[in-house]
Amino acid sequence: MPIEPLLEIKDLRTHFYTDRGRVTAVDGVSFTVHPGEIVGVVGESGSGKSVMAQSLMRLLDHTDAIEYEGEVRFQGRNLLELPLSRMREIRGNELSMIFQDPLTSLNPVYTIGNQIAEGLIQHQGLSRKEARKRSIEILRLTGISSPETRVDSYPHELSGGMQQRAMIAIALACQPKLLIADEPTTALDVTIQAQILDLILSLNEQLHMGVVFITHDLGVVSEICTTVKVMYLGQIIEDAPVRELFRSPLHPYTQGLLQSLPRLDTNRDEPLSVITGTVPSLHHIPKGCRFSTRCPFADDKCRQEEPPLENATENHKVKCWHYANLQQEGEGVSP
Repeated sequence: MPIEPLLEIKDLRTHFYTDRGRVTAVDGVSFTVHPGEIVGVVGESGSGKSVMAQSLMRLLDHTDAIEYEGEVRFQGRNLLELPLSRMREIRGNELSMIFQDPLTSLNPVYTIGNQIAEGLIQHQGLSRKEARKRSIEILRLTGISSPETRVDSYPHELSGGMQQRAMIAIALACQPKLLIADEPTTALDVTIQAQILDLILSLNEQLHMGVVFITHDLGVVSEICTTVKVMYLGQIIEDAPVRELFRSPLHPYTQGLLQSLPRLDTNRDEPLSVITGTVPSLHHIPKGCRFSTRCPFADDKCRQEEPPLENATENHKVKCWHYANLQQEGEGVSP
């Protein structure tokens, strides 16, 4: 009997109303996350990754200038239809998020222990004494040394790596069923980054929670994710198991991302491959394929008609008119 998905996103669209008119930051995104699965979401800055994550959590609802379409089903409930009071009960309890910058997410006037305990008291009904004890256990679980002391520390008294671990501790305090990690290792050095990735992997296995891991780093994706969704200008343009995507990328944008990764087997004097141009503005989305303004293979059809996201193989989807012709040209790399 197939396992029911923990999270099922169907045709999600997130619209913002601005002085220059309506813009669509997330446009028709669909995918599922099963218990224990780590799903990677990659793309350049401006591709819509973080807005998608915030939409799943309904963190943008404080303004009237936002509108959602589609469905975000978490354990069978459409989160987009729930009242905000019910969403507050779910956030931090069943569904949690780690943000990119802990210093802007941690409250500077409360101790780390108080910030962890808040969710435990509110969602789990623990007393302050029980919540403090549990906070120390969670800090120990995240690898923070001397948790009995650090529980009374303020965010500015911790290093960057410790701040990120504290953020993870807050997110995992109530043992959520789904964790959304929005570039959780971006500002960390490589040693701390490796420790944080090991921690997320370990907790994923222990708690059997689903993870949506958002990053621009394909190297990180290759280490921890099972499947990967490549986003460009608000849309998923390629969707495949990690090994298949690295071995046989089908979309020119994905091929460009992989070819721009530094490799040890190339001449040091060779310049890195780059994707020309920048992600267009949401106010000026190209007609046809959204990547056509930067794609070396684009023709008139690409510039006039938007391709569908279709099955290239049983588990590999791609949004490109010419993927069959480009398949042999795509340069894969070892994950």
